[in-house]
Amino acid sequence: MSAAATAPVQSGLRGALRQSPPLIWACLYFFCLLSGYYVLRPVREAMAASADAKAVFPPVLIDWFSAHGIAVQDFVLQFLFTGVFFIMLVLQPLYGALVSRYARRVFLPAVYVFFIISLLGFYLLFDSGVPGRGMAFFFWAAVFNLFAVAVFWSFMADVFSNAQAREVYGYIGAAGTLGAFLGPIITAALVERVGIANLMLVSAGFLSACLVCIWRLRLWAVAREQEQKLVSGETPMGGSVLDGLKLIVREPLLRWLAVLVLFGVGVGTMLYNEQASIVRRLYPDAAASTAFFSRVDLAVNTLTLIVQLGFTRWLLSRYGIAPALLIPGVAIIIGFSILAASPLPLMVAMVQVMTRASEFSLAKPARETIYTRVDRQWRYKAGAAIDTVVYRGGDLTFAWVHKGLSLFGSHIVFVGGLVVAGAMTIAALGLLREEKKLPGERPE
Repeated sequence: MSAAATAPVQSGLRGALRQSPPLIWACLYFFCLLSGYYVLRPVREAMAASADAKAVFPPVLIDWFSAHGIAVQDFVLQFLFTGVFFIMLVLQPLYGALVSRYARRVFLPAVYVFFIISLLGFYLLFDSGVPGRGMAFFFWAAVFNLFAVAVFWSFMADVFSNAQAREVYGYIGAAGTLGAFLGPIITAALVERVGIANLMLVSAGFLSACLVCIWRLRLWAVAREQEQKLVSGETPMGGSVLDGLKLIVREPLLRWLAVLVLFGVGVGTMLYNEQASIVRRLYPDAAASTAFFSRVDLAVNTLTLIVQLGFTRWLLSRYGIAPALLIPGVAIIIGFSILAASPLPLMVAMVQVMTRASEFSLAKPARETIYTRVDRQWRYKAGAAIDTVVYRGGDLTFAWVHKGLSLFGSHIVFVGGLVVAGAMTIAALGLLREEKKLPGERPE
């Protein structure tokens, strides 16, 4: 088992799967994880774009806004992103306590069991049509997307070496993309037949399969740590619940990672908000808007899969992470330049597809390979803090930036997006400079 987990993988997907059994389980894990999430993502998008304030917000909140002369439907995304950010601030220390005090075999399953139980609760909320279910689900889905995926990639860095990561992360990402394909297909096929509530049960089934994959992959993680005499993940990490945030402040590489993620989120948030306003006008029905977002997701995942299978592994293994980090920035700058000149709805959707696909197929795998060369505190604590607090801080900041710029029209929104995309590219260059200082493999 240990030899398979640590030897460099053969070129080609068949050779990689044949020589590296953990790759099979890693692919299945990410496939199930993203299938479960993408079943729900169109529901989340539809709630955010809903014109029915009562479906999104609880009556007490609507009454409070009304009493203060504020039409809550004019600030849906800004309010939701603000709420998500503060929820992340509360959850980050709790997550820090979990990973500090409990071994990997405990906190990894605990994260997914929590989300499975939550989905059963949302089944009841949507089935009974409880007012405010949209807000609660939006908050939950944002937390699920970031924590569940952040935990996945941190765990992968326990299983694979840096050399292996450059070979297999493209394949793992492709497996996730196939899951992201399946999710919207399930949603588009079922939502108008069985209703939104039953989609919660479908997602819970996929997350249950993730638990089996975690149990299997932990065996290879343990073998790798023992063979290379690394610090064992089977013992608690210890330390403070705020270690992740402290590491980001102290370490230059982590600071550049945080800045890169912040501005990357800014580009996506500004584009997302502009798209949501368009959908709100064109698709007032929740089921119709859910179907629209599922089609956008399918387009994103098609492009992502093509790049992952035909380009990502070759690029990372041959040229390292630099092109994978810089190409998305250049592509986004070109896209926003076009939108600044001609912000047509179809063009917005096309740039959205390009932006998200380049993040999933290139930028994300490139960033995650860095974590294979650092210790567990950086991966599980700092990495999670970047993917949650910093990420949602970017959402919050640029949701309000978009609100201000949108007063002057779509052209100004996309000119602002150009500035943000330029800052993201500069951050990528700073990260690459610090990445060159890391050892070839993680320290013992």
